Amino acid sequence: MGKSLQVIEHLSPGRNIEAYVQSVSTIPILTAEEERELAERLYYQNDLEAARQLVMSHLRFVVHIARSYSGYGLPLGDLVQEGNVGLMKAVKRFDPTMGVRLVSFAVHWIKAEMHEFILRNWRIVKIATTKAQRKLFFNLRSQKKGLGWMTNDEVQAVAEDLGVDAATVRQMEGRLAASDTAFDAPVDSDDDSAWQAPAAYLEDHSADPAMQLETSDWEERSQQQLMQAMSALDERSQDILARRWLTDEKATLHDLAAQYGVSAERIRQLEKNAMNKIKAAMLTA
Repeated sequence: MGKSLQVIEHLSPGRNIEAYVQSVSTIPILTAEEERELAERLYYQNDLEAARQLVMSHLRFVVHIARSYSGYGLPLGDLVQEGNVGLMKAVKRFDPTMGVRLVSFAVHWIKAEMHEFILRNWRIVKIATTKAQRKLFFNLRSQKKGLGWMTNDEVQAVAEDLGVDAATVRQMEGRLAASDTAFDAPVDSDDDSAWQAPAAYLEDHSADPAMQLETSDWEERSQQQLMQAMSALDERSQDILARRWLTDEKATLHDLAAQYGVSAERIRQLEKNAMNKIKAAMLTA
């Protein structure tokens, strides 16, 4: 029971990250022979005590990796905790017959968990969703030489190094330079600055109940006017307009010409005259 509590305590750094770092630094590092013996016990016998010792002896390594991601402004304790999850996954999957040290195998799993955490929490809006974008996100920050925008030669060099096109590098550089903006203005903002908040200029006027009612009334009134104007036409003109404009399968001029025994040009004239009468009736309504 005591060992289980010890594992839980070391996997969750808590608020006092410095005390945690000092604590894990006192855990002895395993020799190659000790590590191989423990890994074989876990691999062949599913020995959970061996797994515990493998995890505990590598916690300081997780802290070392987490410190390399301090530039993202995220709490070190959170990065360590995510890295510990990756370490446990690596220990579970480690095969001692591969002939490599656990630390070499685990670095991929530890960084993968930290990367996921950074991409989820660094910005409100995700800036890297595809595998290529995620790779570019982490590599571009380390390869930029300064705080300013990269030159064309630098962009081309990064693009060739990472196997992407220059436009993709420029796009990611822009995303990295951008920042999140609150939708609403700060509580203590005045009228001179409140208008700069997105809430002031991204208002959806279509959701205004008054405008929705006005639009609905206008559509209903227009529909009534159209029906009244249509009813004033002769039966043939009504049929021509209905079949030309008010049905899903619209008739052609030649179809109607064959039905009424006149030319297609005559049908076009009747259609035009009927449309003019409807327009005039709706303007005077």
